[in-house]
Amino acid sequence: MLEEVKSALDLVRPALQADGGDVELVEVTEDGVVKVRLKGACGSCPMSTMTLKMGIERTLKDKVPGVKEVVSV
Repeated sequence: MLEEVKSALDLVRPALQADGGDVELVEVTEDGVVKVRLKGACGSCPMSTMTLKMGIERTLKDKVPGVKEVVSV
């Protein structure tokens, strides 16, 4: 599942980078929780929760079976 998550993050990364941010994969747990760190402009953006849940989490759930949740650390 780790490689699938990395590939799915590569799909959302260009949109984040276009706004001066990025996402770093921290951990994928056995129970399907993906831990990420938002970097750059995304780390301090007031809309980062929306980006995390509606952008990153939605994409990962669609592309990677077994992803239950995406959380920021």
